[in-house]
Amino acid sequence: MNVRLKRLYADHQQVTKIFGNHPNIRLIEAIGTPPERYIIEFLLNGLTGENEEEIAIINSHRAEIYLTLDYPRRPPFCRMLTPIFHPNINPQKICIGDHWNAGQALTQLIIRIGEMICFQSFNVQSPLNAKAAVWAEKNISSLPLDRCDLQKEIC
Repeated sequence: MNVRLKRLYADHQQVTKIFGNHPNIRLIEAIGTPPERYIIEFLLNGLTGENEEEIAIINSHRAEIYLTLDYPRRPPFCRMLTPIFHPNINPQKICIGDHWNAGQALTQLIIRIGEMICFQSFNVQSPLNAKAAVWAEKNISSLPLDRCDLQKEIC
């Protein structure tokens, strides 16, 4: 079995174990044998809307994570399946940053996406959504929207 397949099987075991009973992050679907595509649900406060006048808090979000043929050497491709208003997320992509390395756990990436959704993590310096970046800067005192410690499953 090649290195990529071993990693895919190991990732699936970890994702199933860690998010099987997590109160805020759920594995909805794992597609492939071994899985290369994941649908994850985040039960966290996040924002939806197209602009500042339409913003609303919602607490259920879905994301897709696709492990490309170059994975784990290259980062997974991540996108939201539900609308979200966030500086580092647009309808086509979640900006997971420039810090990916082949040893990073898929579970850590999933937790990082959750932290982004509830504004525990965001970058207004190089946004994918400029309107959301402006909003975040104006409303910094109201953030994060959820204070859950997703690493420890404490909310």
